Amino acid sequence: MLDPIVNFFTRIFQWIGRGIGFAIGVILWPFMWVGRWYTQRGWILKAVLGLALLMLVGLYGYFIWNTQVWSNFNPAYAQAYNFTQPAGTAPPQPAPSATGETAGVEGEVKTCTNSAIVQVAADLIDFNVNENAWISSMILYKLGFFGMDWDRTPFLDNKASFQRGVNQAIRRTAVELVDTLGRVRGTSQIDQNLQDARGAITFDEETWYFGFRPFGPKTPTPSFYRTAANSLRAFNDRLMKCEVVFNARADNLLQFVDRIASDIGSTSDMIRDRSQNFNSGWFDTRADDRFWFAYGQLYGYYGILTAAHHDFQQILDNRGLTPLWNSVEGQLKAALAIQPLIISNGREDGWIMPTHLTTMGFYVLRVRSNLVEVRSVLDR
Repeated sequence: MLDPIVNFFTRIFQWIGRGIGFAIGVILWPFMWVGRWYTQRGWILKAVLGLALLMLVGLYGYFIWNTQVWSNFNPAYAQAYNFTQPAGTAPPQPAPSATGETAGVEGEVKTCTNSAIVQVAADLIDFNVNENAWISSMILYKLGFFGMDWDRTPFLDNKASFQRGVNQAIRRTAVELVDTLGRVRGTSQIDQNLQDARGAITFDEETWYFGFRPFGPKTPTPSFYRTAANSLRAFNDRLMKCEVVFNARADNLLQFVDRIASDIGSTSDMIRDRSQNFNSGWFDTRADDRFWFAYGQLYGYYGILTAAHHDFQQILDNRGLTPLWNSVEGQLKAALAIQPLIISNGREDGWIMPTHLTTMGFYVLRVRSNLVEVRSVLDR
């Protein structure tokens, strides 16, 4: 009586098995054909092709290893710094007024000391390109996944996005060091070490040893970034020798905080756009790029703002900003504690798939809000 039912399900499973076998055969057929073709070639061609295949396997192994291993990654890295007290400071310098005369400005022009901001920026570059391989300019990352941009895949792209986020924080800091923090006033000469660092760190993020626009050999991106780190450290060495100055004035801190808040605000808008317009949950292959870029940016600013706490300690104490600045650092630490294994871009009112992008956007806005509060106090 049950035989027809048993036979029916038996045939169903047979068809499923045949379908799976056919699919596997289709996938393996090109490899089997290449294997038969390879065995019929001469030993010279076999050696050449075998060496090329071995190199390709080695490159992919090296690439996968570097994308998955994050050396010295530490969300609490800023706490490990023990910034030394200034060895000496120059007397406060006046700033030029609109009429060309000078007016007293709160703060101090430091020299014969070490800038914590410059030190952290150089260390972040070292973390990105020396302690880890710079993923965005690796040849296999540039070639993509069978021609598809790695950023459009759900794997092997998180570290590249994180590194670019960290680099964004470094770039903004380098610009501010050149424009305001590394000179006494707007009409004074730009420091050459800082200028070199800014030019190098703003170099294209994806340049390999060879390119087509323009055609020919090139200096890869990591070499430029290493030059930037060396230039920053050279500036700090000269600062310790009392040859240059670090302008830790209130108006410079106001501008620095304002520029960081604007930079973070741009990232917040990027997260908002992705979160609102692409609710694919775990199947959104670009959500992880946005998440880890924002994470890397906050990772970089966590160290830089902690360093700014040291460099601008006098301003923070005089204005009663220390508790608010501690709140900024606390929000950054809380954001860096979010490290989901798989990034999901679910609906905000969904109950099956989480919305990691919205969570990260919340912390980004909290950090920005606190920075705007700091700016408001400095602007009084």
